[in-house]
Amino acid sequence: MSSQFELAQNPTDVISAVKFSPTTPTRLLVSSWDRHVYLYDTHSEPGGRLIQKFQHRAPVLDVCFGRNDNEAFSCGLDCDVRRIDLETGKQTVLSTHDAGVRNVIYSPEHSLLISGSWDSTLHIHNVDSPADQHATVSLPSKPFSLSITPTKLVVAMASRAVNIYDLKAVALAVSQSSSEPPNMINVEPWQRRESSMKYMTRAVACMPNDAGYASSSIEGRVAVEWFDPSETSQARKYAFKCHRQTVDGQDVVYPVNALAFHPVHGTFASGGGDGVVALWDGVAKRRIRQYQRFPASVSTLTFSKDGKYLAVGVSPGFEDGQEDMPDGIVKVFIRELSDTEAQGKSKK
Repeated sequence: MSSQFELAQNPTDVISAVKFSPTTPTRLLVSSWDRHVYLYDTHSEPGGRLIQKFQHRAPVLDVCFGRNDNEAFSCGLDCDVRRIDLETGKQTVLSTHDAGVRNVIYSPEHSLLISGSWDSTLHIHNVDSPADQHATVSLPSKPFSLSITPTKLVVAMASRAVNIYDLKAVALAVSQSSSEPPNMINVEPWQRRESSMKYMTRAVACMPNDAGYASSSIEGRVAVEWFDPSETSQARKYAFKCHRQTVDGQDVVYPVNALAFHPVHGTFASGGGDGVVALWDGVAKRRIRQYQRFPASVSTLTFSKDGKYLAVGVSPGFEDGQEDMPDGIVKVFIRELSDTEAQGKSKK
């Protein structure tokens, strides 16, 4: 049976990211515009338990776990990339960008922490090396979303540009770089692509089988693509409309703010400005199910590593980070999935 509940102690402003621990399926990090990162145990008591919160100098735009359950990395509008010791609460600034930092992502296979900033750069940190050492990769435009597989890094940017990097090549370039700032390294993308969608990319998420990725736009569309550059594989790519409603006879189109792949079944969830979460089978090109509407825009979502839980961050005014947030509308929901709930329609 599937069931759903709301976390008891929610952030007070827009939720920017929800991330489950890669080792403990009930350990959840949440970052918020209220300048905090929250750490929860989602199942230790009804409504979950807030273990700790960590204050920042400015709105936090992303967070992720690091090498273990007690290490996290965060970034935000203070331009800093931080390491947080979740046990002691100690925060260390690893690097500072020249503009707000939208994404931070950790690659366990290569011990790399990658941050993407609106200054049109990536900072690449080898987390096993001294804290202040990082390399900088210049991008053709602002990054909006990052996603990784064990071998690839996908960077979705403004101007509908998408760069795909080979993580092994990135790790090698970082290891051979100098330790002197600004330490620019020249890593050629493995592939450069143009988004299949006409409008600005909002989110990108990689398939768990390392075969490709899905991306979404501000204009109610999702595209599914494969890494393999062969004509056969590229012919399989497609885009479809979603997160639209007819209101008073008018077609209202919502941004698709969030995407996440199920780690076991390889299906994916999309979350939109319409407050709807839908599950899709990208191979069979079918919607599996759509959940009852949430009380506000879905700003972010993620599956737990074992695929049993789906965390959904709901926030009004997600697009602009409202100053005056009505009480009680910012919420994190935890959905417990049944064994077959996220299973695809395609025949194996």
